[in-house]
Amino acid sequence: MTELFGYLAAACTTLAFLPQVIRVWRTRSARDISVAMYVVMVTGVVAWIVYGLRIHSRPLVVANSVTLVLAGSVLVGVLRFRTPGR
Repeated sequence: MTELFGYLAAACTTLAFLPQVIRVWRTRSARDISVAMYVVMVTGVVAWIVYGLRIHSRPLVVANSVTLVLAGSVLVGVLRFRTPGR
């Protein structure tokens, strides 16, 4: 039951990135998205993956791996579509 709550929490927090990913890549615009926030987020997610691996927590590893792909794709979009000089 505890692991089920872990997966539920993981699904909610991971899927929260999906609308931003879709918006950045559909509009080809990353205007008003903070590069610093996504760099810190991706770094934190990598740390969670390492932590999850060390404590053998499948929900942490799975959720944060998916989050890494989503947040990483936003970060790539920000870097690719940002306006020069910003």
